Amino acid sequence: MDVEGLVRPVVESCGLELVDVAFTPGLLRVTVDRDGGVDLDTIAQCSERISRRLDLEDFGSGKYTLEVSSPGVERHLREPRDFVKRVGEKVKVKATVPDEGGLTLIGTIVAADEDAVTIATDCAERRVAYPFIRSARTVFEWGPAPKPGKQLNSGKQKSGSKR
Repeated sequence: MDVEGLVRPVVESCGLELVDVAFTPGLLRVTVDRDGGVDLDTIAQCSERISRRLDLEDFGSGKYTLEVSSPGVERHLREPRDFVKRVGEKVKVKATVPDEGGLTLIGTIVAADEDAVTIATDCAERRVAYPFIRSARTVFEWGPAPKPGKQLNSGKQKSGSKR
């Protein structure tokens, strides 16, 4: 049964993009996204619709759990369109390049097309063709940690100070 074919129209009717569908015994994992991210209410609504569709189509020969989620802050990049959408973002790419072997690049996507992605690292720019990429994901950078002994500014005035 074409699970992706069943799920895709439902996800798109929710105004979302289908990122991935993975079915293993006992678990159907559906990953969805949209520009600006996805909130929990939207995920819950989409999950209900997917569940109804799968029930109508008599999906699954046994018990399984349906899990609908967003890709998270660090997103895996698989298709050329994923790289194109992330131009300007920091990424980590692992590749196996002929005559060089394994290669790990951490930098910013400066260009991407149907054939390859160009990543600017601290040293140089490097163009890597998609067939050589083993894995790729965005890299989320947390803000600076507060200095030891300092509290985050909560907007409250310290006791004993005057206004």
